[in-house]
Amino acid sequence: MKILAIETSCDETAVSIVENGRKIITNVIDSQIDKHKIFGGVVPEIASRMHIEKITACVKEALISYPECETEALNSNLGCADTKLHELKELDKIDAIAVTYGPGLVGALLVGLAFAKGLAFATNKPLIGVHHIEGHIAANYLEHKDLKPPFLCLVVSGGHTHLVDVITYTKFNVIGKTKDDAVGEAYDKVARTLDLKYPGGPKVDRLAKEGNPDSIKFPRAMINDGFDFSFSGIKSAVLNYVNAEKMKGNPINKADVAASFQKTVVDILTHKTIKYAVENNIKTLVMAGGVAANSGLRSQMSKMASENNITLFYPSLSLCTDNAAMIGSAAYYNFLDGIQSTQSLNATPSLIVGQKPLVGFF
Repeated sequence: MKILAIETSCDETAVSIVENGRKIITNVIDSQIDKHKIFGGVVPEIASRMHIEKITACVKEALISYPECETEALNSNLGCADTKLHELKELDKIDAIAVTYGPGLVGALLVGLAFAKGLAFATNKPLIGVHHIEGHIAANYLEHKDLKPPFLCLVVSGGHTHLVDVITYTKFNVIGKTKDDAVGEAYDKVARTLDLKYPGGPKVDRLAKEGNPDSIKFPRAMINDGFDFSFSGIKSAVLNYVNAEKMKGNPINKADVAASFQKTVVDILTHKTIKYAVENNIKTLVMAGGVAANSGLRSQMSKMASENNITLFYPSLSLCTDNAAMIGSAAYYNFLDGIQSTQSLNATPSLIVGQKPLVGFF
């Protein structure tokens, strides 16, 4: 089964064709990072407008690249604008249309959703709405062909921090989640404090390798040592530390700040994740989301998983960040479970894991 998937939840216009939930045939990503850099973060209105400008060309690029069997994201010039979408014979090879309907920026979601609904209606193909976070989890199925539920998954990204018990391909139980800032959001705000340009997460990760992770003691919010997370406190602690040192006229070692911040965050994430896995005798652990690309988190989680005889999986860097291939993978398993959407499918920007889609016209 071949699914054409569309992902526009934030600042990447992404389209992919995925076969049987495991094989990437084409994967097109048009990033908006350069457009948002000057603002220090994603501007929702600009993101929506850029999706409108790029989505048709991205769908065409994915279809035209169909025979190529590409496995890497194509940051192309999208030079297929002269081809009419309805003339592409590759559409006949597609069995269903998938799209992210939440969570995310509502304007951005609506662009992808409207396009997918129109394409499904015009071609008389099934429409499959996909939860963005469930898509991140499914990215691992594309990378690890033998991976299957049940397993424990740590989802870490710019907007989400969840510890999820993945029961089946379509059934999830949220064990813990952030009470305030997501871990990726904390990274971006710390990066701004250190005058590192957007996107800040990867820059903090690189800078941390040059610093002493034990030089500064930042607070660890353990939420009574349960399985929920909180990162607003450490974000504020970094800001207060930097401001206090500036007021005293002391030089600030940015590498030490980055290393100490990262060590604190990674310790919290790994402690809670491994603790739950050990207490519940879980032997398969998965990481997903943009922060799953963080080298410090990968290293520490790999070490602790190995010490506790837990097998750890995570996607390659290109599948950690937002992409449509992961949406196509999740859609395949939704389809097998009889989960399809109607033309009344609506965007749900604050969707939680496992929540059913809301219906209603825009």
